Amino acid sequence: MLSMHKAYTIRLEGVVQGVGFRPFVQRLADRFGVCGYVRNTLSGVHIHAETTAKTAEAFWKALFRELPPLARITHADRIPCPAQGLSGFTITESRRTGAQSCLISPDAGICPGCLKELFTSTDRRYLYPFINCTDCGPRFSIIQSLPYDRPNTTMKNFRMCPSCNAEYLDATDRRFHAQPNACPECGPQVELVAGHPAENALPAHILKRAGHRKSTEAVAQTIKLLQKGTIVAVKGIGGFHIACDAFNQTAVRRLRLLKHRPSKPFAVMVKDAAAARKLCRVSALEEKILTSPERPIVILQRKSGMAALEDLAPDNNCLGVMLCYAPLHYLLFSRELSSGKPLACLVMTSGNAADEPIETDNAAALKNLGGICGYFLVHDRDIYNRVDDSIVQVIDGRPVVLRRARGHAPLPFSFDKKLKQTLSCGAELKNTFCLTKGSCAFLSQYIGDLKTRGTYASFDQAVKRLATVFAVKPAVICHDLHPDYLSTRYALEQKAKDPSLKLRAIQHHEAHLAGVITEHRIRGKVIGVCFDGIGYGSDGHIWGGEFFFGDLKRFVRAGHLAYVAMPGGDKATQEPFRMAISYLHRTFGDGMYRLPIDFITAHRDRLEQITRLSRLHPILTSSAGRLFDAVSALAGICDIITYEAQAAIRLQMYAERSKTRAAYDFTFEYCGPAFTMQSNAAIRRIVTALERRVPKETIARKFHTGLAAACRSACEELRRRTRINTVCLSGGVFQNKLFLELTAARLRERKFTVYYNELLPTNDGAIALGQAALANAG
Repeated sequence: MLSMHKAYTIRLEGVVQGVGFRPFVQRLADRFGVCGYVRNTLSGVHIHAETTAKTAEAFWKALFRELPPLARITHADRIPCPAQGLSGFTITESRRTGAQSCLISPDAGICPGCLKELFTSTDRRYLYPFINCTDCGPRFSIIQSLPYDRPNTTMKNFRMCPSCNAEYLDATDRRFHAQPNACPECGPQVELVAGHPAENALPAHILKRAGHRKSTEAVAQTIKLLQKGTIVAVKGIGGFHIACDAFNQTAVRRLRLLKHRPSKPFAVMVKDAAAARKLCRVSALEEKILTSPERPIVILQRKSGMAALEDLAPDNNCLGVMLCYAPLHYLLFSRELSSGKPLACLVMTSGNAADEPIETDNAAALKNLGGICGYFLVHDRDIYNRVDDSIVQVIDGRPVVLRRARGHAPLPFSFDKKLKQTLSCGAELKNTFCLTKGSCAFLSQYIGDLKTRGTYASFDQAVKRLATVFAVKPAVICHDLHPDYLSTRYALEQKAKDPSLKLRAIQHHEAHLAGVITEHRIRGKVIGVCFDGIGYGSDGHIWGGEFFFGDLKRFVRAGHLAYVAMPGGDKATQEPFRMAISYLHRTFGDGMYRLPIDFITAHRDRLEQITRLSRLHPILTSSAGRLFDAVSALAGICDIITYEAQAAIRLQMYAERSKTRAAYDFTFEYCGPAFTMQSNAAIRRIVTALERRVPKETIARKFHTGLAAACRSACEELRRRTRINTVCLSGGVFQNKLFLELTAARLRERKFTVYYNELLPTNDGAIALGQAALANAG
């Protein structure tokens, strides 16, 4: 009797590897009685399926309907092929064939199943710091090449014991083909190491195989040290954290001193959502983000009346909170390893010296962080790809990514067309880069500010590694228009090495706008509002308060904030009082010297020097970020910063404490079709308010409300001219939750459709994706 079975080749492209996809396919095939095999290739997952036509259709639908939690597919096809008369279904060896198109899973927080086993005393992985399965654990941080198999990861150094290997080969097991699978008998271990000679009670060297008992002892000892106020470096999934007891005021202040971080908020880690609610207000959406597999830092509203939080986030209404995401973190908070009351909250700040990349190597961490940390809790699973914590905030009722790293990178953004192989080098601050291939744009993890040799080396290493793993050989390389950015220098160096490369210089704010258009796959023309700190303009001035219209093929700069002197150039970003003096002189001229306000009294000896500097060395800017700085300094909120955007952030914090609906006025001047937004009227009213001793909170709120209303007016004027009804808000100023919400609400009142970055930061972390989009726009 002839067989009624038919055979199909199913090709799945853009499959995220490392999420248990092949085991999922095998279990599905067994359930449906499908014969054949599944294997990884460089182009994705290849399935050979032999069954009846009816069952093949059901199998096909189930593939998409029942995807594993971390799985993703970008393209699939199914074609008939000759039957081979196979019996059973198997996972076969991966092949390095086909055009590379498979994806890499981001690192994922521990799943409920592994968490339960971690604290089950009869489980063989009880208290094991590296427990994982196909639903959780390290992925991007350990992968060295594709396909995603153990020999292509840093787990290749650990040979599975018979018990782990049996799980790995058992299709019914949660660890079936889990590449980082390990246990206390065969996997990585932790050790506590003293970092300073004065505290060298433990060996200063790192033992090769400490054993599980030593590992748990190391964690228990670390807990005791933290409870005593010691600062400890903890090696995690994508790099080191620097940790201390968040409720130990002395330890927190000492960490600020040693890390040269007097005011910038620290992120904290707590065990669970219940612990987070003791510190902050947590909505249902915020809890969902906190407990997601990505486990980002979530910016939450602080509860009032908790003095202990003031040192963690000075003069800030919010606190960055994340939940434990690695098994090791849970052990640090556990009752099982605590001799007394368990830790409740830890500062967990990035493990790096100022402006340097986070440490990933044990020896380098001991060398570079030894002046900060008394002890180091290290492990012997190597980190191949450095990846920091992601940051998310609920803004305008939606999750908005403020830093895209662990849990998100390197998943791609998809285009509707085939792209040239392109490297976009991004900007200088909050740097990310982007590689394009096929229809995918691979945006890198957060790199940091490209200002030091160390960060530049980290950028270069990350570019090479990501290009290698995704087999991208760029034909085009994009860079910012600013000639002094290290990212620009990198692009020029690549061109010098390979003259066949095509270089593309892209204006900073056009790249910002393109990032929003690309993320939301907007078709048609848009009005773009781009407010940020600084960006090199095509006229040679410093832009940052821009209004555009157009699409990816052509943007027209329709208007901007009026130019004002930026005394001392970059020095003005560090000393906002300079911008306040500049705005006052622009508004009042020499009458500035006679203004009866505290700001003039406090800075009288600097007034002439700053105004003379502006005349002799005129640097003009339209930056909205510098306007926020000026108002912050003028109101007596912040006139010198110790971290980026501090003046604007503090201005926002004050504004959030006021409920006034009143606003300061901004006016418009027209020169042909272009306009400038003038701030003179607003500055005059702020000065009047200061003369009358109006509260700082009221001044800050009225400024925010007035500028949001001015943005609406500008967009209404552009809609009248162009008939465009879609507005894209972009640039780092729109990370200001209050200002974004005010602006979006006023635009929606006038029936605009409003977009802004949600899956990637609206700051310079979005520049690289926008550059890639513009380079491929035709």
